[in-house]
Parts: sequence; C-alpha cells; structure tokens
Amino acid sequence: MTDPASPAPVTILVPGTLHDHAISRIASAFRLLEIERPDASLVDPSDVAAVRGIATFGEIDAAFIDAFPKLEIIAKIGVGYDSVDVGHAAKCGVMVTNTPDVLTEEVADSTVGILISVLRELPKAEAWLRAGKWASQGPIPVSPLTLRKRSIGIFGMGRIGLAIAKRLEGFGLPIAYHNRRPVESVGYAYYPTLKALAEAVDTLICIAPGGPSTEKAVNAEIFAALGPNGVFVNTGRGSTVDEDALAKALADGTIAAAGIDVFANEPHVPQALLDAPNAMLLPHVASGSAHTRQAMADLCVDNLVAWFSAGRPLTPVPETAGVRKR
Repeated sequence: MTDPASPAPVTILVPGTLHDHAISRIASAFRLLEIERPDASLVDPSDVAAVRGIATFGEIDAAFIDAFPKLEIIAKIGVGYDSVDVGHAAKCGVMVTNTPDVLTEEVADSTVGILISVLRELPKAEAWLRAGKWASQGPIPVSPLTLRKRSIGIFGMGRIGLAIAKRLEGFGLPIAYHNRRPVESVGYAYYPTLKALAEAVDTLICIAPGGPSTEKAVNAEIFAALGPNGVFVNTGRGSTVDEDALAKALADGTIAAAGIDVFANEPHVPQALLDAPNAMLLPHVASGSAHTRQAMADLCVDNLVAWFSAGRPLTPVPETAGVRKR
C-alpha cells in the first residue's frame, strides 16, 4: 500500500510466525519484511527507518518499539495483548490494535466443550476404546463428575465470558461472575472478590485478560475455596494462574479436575501438570479453527489497511484509542 503522504510502499515488519493468510495479504498491500523473532538486530540497518507497522502474534517489548523511529502501528492477532508493551506504545504515540469479536463464539464453544470433556472424562473414554479395552475389559467405569446440578463461576465477564455464560445458562445452570466491577445490564450474580466467587460455586472458568493486575490471581487460596468437588477451566491467559498451586491442588484432591488450554510459558507445560491424570491439557486451541483464525488474520490486516488509508484503525485497544496518525 502506498501512503498518500509518501510515494514509497509502507513497510510492515513481521517478527516471528504469523498466519499465512495475513502474510499473503500484507505482501499484496504493503512491503513485507519478515524476521525470525522480535530482535531488532535481525533487521538490516537500511530498513530500520522504513518500518512503519508491525504485525504480530507474539511479544513486542519497549526496546523493540524504540528500535523503529517511524513505527506507527502494532497490529496484534488475538484478543489478548498483554504480550505487547501497550503502555510504552501509547507514550510513543504508537497505535496498538487487536482482533476482538471474531473469535468470541469459537472460544466460547471450545470452553464449554472443554468443560464437558473434563467432567465426563471423554478423552479417557476414547483412549479406552482405541486401546481395545472396551472389547477386552468391558465398559469404562462411569465418570465421577457431571455437568448436572453444577454452579458456574466466570472470572472475566467480557465478550467471551458473556458468550460462555449464555451457553451454560442454556444447560439450566446458575451463573455468577467476578470482574473488577459489575457489568451493566448483566443479570448474573456478581461477587466483588475472586475468592468469594470460588466459595459460591463448584465450577470456575477463567477467561480473564493477562497483565500485572491478574498475575497468578487464581492461586492456592482460590483452589481451596473452590473445594474438592471443584473443576477449573482456563481458556483465558496462562499468566492468571499459579501453575504450581494448580498442580498441587489436582494432586492432593483440593479440587477434582481441570481443563487448561493456556499456559504461562507456552509452549512449555510444567511436568507436574503433564503428570496429573485429572487434568485435560490442550495446546492453546480454543480459537483454533481455520474459519476463526482466518477471520483473526483478516482483522489484523484490515487494521493496518484502515490505519494507512484512513488514519483510523478498526479495533484499537483502549490504551491507544487516543493515538492519532502522524
């Protein structure tokens, strides 16, 4: 794409891997520059001043932002953007965008699917069949847990949290939630602290955003409050959970089971969680359908196109909503 203010094509830097569809669209609309990881030393010095946009799925820190004097926008694929130093970007007048809404329904579907799979031990049942045990040993023992008569607590009643709540409400289950503050027009029971929510329910779903305010918010105290019949599901951010405390809670029966799709140090998963037979672990796939990932890629690139053609992105994050094009 050629910016009206400049005859030269706009250079967009992609550090690390990005969706192939996004790469194709960026290459057709802009000058694409790819490097292996977010390391400014990998960019040829002659290109440093040309970079005006970054498209990313991963981490962008303050030093990387500072390395590009003409940087205007960071387009992040994903709803969560805690991996981008958005505060520093705002101070530098750099727009940051994310891809909300397009993955809401997919993640909500997956979250409910994970919950049911954990409760009914569906992965174990499939493994039983595939190993020939149904034929040789008979039916697998019935699952000790069920969705029936459960009470649901949601930590993070944003777009996705609300979509999850609506789905589980359809199962006839009571819903409660914890946020920093009550959400207007939401009729579910609100608890002012996460501990109070955990004490009131037996099923805790975490879809809270990452960042310092939620770092390890789900910890040993929360698992103890959830109790021995408790089930924990996390499709939000791995950083919100004390993984050591989770592994211990699973091992000693503090809670009954867990379904985890996100981890603090992806793709690395603590061995103690891998060893837990009452945990279902997935490789961050809640939004991982071809349909939804392409929609995320499209919105990422649409933000770049809107910024460089009209000076206004489609989905700026709140912290940089006031940034104006230079």
